Amino acid sequence: MSNAPKEKRKHEVFTLLVEVGRKTGDGLPEDATGAALMCYASGVDEAEAVRETVAILKQADMAPLDVTGYGTLEEREDQGHEIDDEERALMDRALAENAVIVAQVTPFFD
Repeated sequence: MSNAPKEKRKHEVFTLLVEVGRKTGDGLPEDATGAALMCYASGVDEAEAVRETVAILKQADMAPLDVTGYGTLEEREDQGHEIDDEERALMDRALAENAVIVAQVTPFFD
């Protein structure tokens, strides 16, 4: 049995688009049918970032329905995404705080 410390896996920040439905106390406009949330989430991989994001949104009385991952900053740059300084600052904050940052909420209306 080895007493060597487990190697810490490096956290990265993943860009996630989360669709939410309605739930009492979710804070969305009264006549909204749901919303899209642009989130930046820290994790050792995208699956962990998704799990953490869904758990935090549920704690905030939101009803996550679907999550679309857009990858890390590097992956997004490789795909040609334009990433401005404000977005980079939010990603840096998510990494520094090991947090989920909800950067934008777009309510849906029928």
